[in-house]
Amino acid sequence: MKKLLAIALCTVMTASLFAGCGGKGKENKAEGDLPEAKTEAVAGEPGWKADTEPITLDWYITYSWFNGMWDTGEFSQLIESKTGIKVNFIIPSGNESEKLNTMIAGNTLPDMLTLNAGDPAIKEMVKAGLLHPLNDLADKYDPYFYDVTSEQTMKWFAQEDGKTYGYPNASIAPEQYDDIHMDIYQSFNVKNDYYEAIGSPDMSTPEGFLNALQAAKDMYGDQVDGFIPIGFHSFTDTGNFSFDSYLQDYLGIPKTKDGKLYDRREDAGYQEWLKTFRKANEMGLIADNVFTDSRQQLEEEIAQKRVFALLYQNCDFMPEQEMFWKEDPNTAYVAIQGPSSGSEPRLEGPSISGWTVTLISKNCKDPERAIQFMSYLLSEEGSIDSFYGEIGKHCEIGEDGNPHFLPEWQELYVNDYDLFNEKTGQDPLWMLRNPVLEKNWNAEQPVYLAQMYSWGLPYVVNGSQYSQIDPDAGTEEAEIKQDIDLLWGSTLPKLITAASDEEFDSLLQDFFTQRDAKGWDKLLAFQQGKYEENCKKLGISE
Repeated sequence: MKKLLAIALCTVMTASLFAGCGGKGKENKAEGDLPEAKTEAVAGEPGWKADTEPITLDWYITYSWFNGMWDTGEFSQLIESKTGIKVNFIIPSGNESEKLNTMIAGNTLPDMLTLNAGDPAIKEMVKAGLLHPLNDLADKYDPYFYDVTSEQTMKWFAQEDGKTYGYPNASIAPEQYDDIHMDIYQSFNVKNDYYEAIGSPDMSTPEGFLNALQAAKDMYGDQVDGFIPIGFHSFTDTGNFSFDSYLQDYLGIPKTKDGKLYDRREDAGYQEWLKTFRKANEMGLIADNVFTDSRQQLEEEIAQKRVFALLYQNCDFMPEQEMFWKEDPNTAYVAIQGPSSGSEPRLEGPSISGWTVTLISKNCKDPERAIQFMSYLLSEEGSIDSFYGEIGKHCEIGEDGNPHFLPEWQELYVNDYDLFNEKTGQDPLWMLRNPVLEKNWNAEQPVYLAQMYSWGLPYVVNGSQYSQIDPDAGTEEAEIKQDIDLLWGSTLPKLITAASDEEFDSLLQDFFTQRDAKGWDKLLAFQQGKYEENCKKLGISE
């Protein structure tokens, strides 16, 4: 699905925002002060089928890029006809954190919310008593919720009080990896027609990498206005995801050594490749604007056929990739072996932490219907309805027992997803589909994505044990981390733009010296403890 795996920055909240929560807006319900059930909760029976009276639930989605509309697609109409529930999406028009903070401070949270799984606002809302524990709602109104959720996932997301307030999308537990079909969004990509024109060279070594970028610039620098040999994620005040994650993953650098967390920035192979990018900048192979480009600007440049290679997640240029494919498949991007240190890549797939979590606020006008709606969306029936549509109209159940699009819809899904989504409205329905079911249905990927996805599959690893190891906002360790992150964010561009390898070495050593002085050992000890707790929780030994 398009644009759905954009990496949103977590909101940094302070406790002061919550000081007046109880005195403004709607009155909070105390725990245990839930409305009487309108229907009888029966174990093993879907609660949503017992009450299908029309109701509208207000649902906040924390991403300003989200453009989902409930009424426009056949799939949402199907869901509404079954459940009686209509959704009113609330989307921030600008700064996501500002919108959320305003709702929290005024105690005007809507019925449901979908936030980043690691958003520190979640813990603060729990402390302020603004959210319903999903356990309490399920126990009182819909025990079927436990039939469609993972016990391990519920325990993973439990807060300090032992209760779980949000359920994730895209959550895959480590033991499930061997049994599911996997999508992978990490790949090193080159524009195929440009790549073939320069002889399809090996780009896995520093020398081959630099030679290929130079060859592409020599051939297309004068033909393509504003030609960009290689594009990256946006640089932020804390770093750049292309260098701080993807490059390290392609090089196969582990996150632990001998059971201890490892700062991958210390790895010699990683440093060699950072020096390769420094050399690329010295040779004029890194465009000046990549240091200031936003995500939107990069995607516009991709659409304008200005970018040769991409150290960038492939899910973020799906519309452009589809456009190239329709124009001429040979002009689309393809995944190849990029930067390498001789080890296999280690590409992290979905973890148990997922991507987002969906919560039910204490302001919810009908918490009974809300938890039942969550159960429905997570169930096999709800997942089919939201991904495949109506059986007999959009899909059928095959001999393998799995849903499959009917031919006309399959053709649209694979070859013209824009038109497919216009008709079905599939995109807005990703927040609570069951990822294990969905991936095991092995839905065929659009043809323009298939090669990039398949390239990364052999290298997928689960990184659940590294999830949620960062300190909570407001703690000493969190301040240390922020200081070090900001230090790295200011250092990384200097490393790439350094005038020589000697200057690079001096800048990097200065970073490590300052990192240590800021309290690196204390932060690392905290994260090591969290990592070991995660390993124990997940039954992982490394």
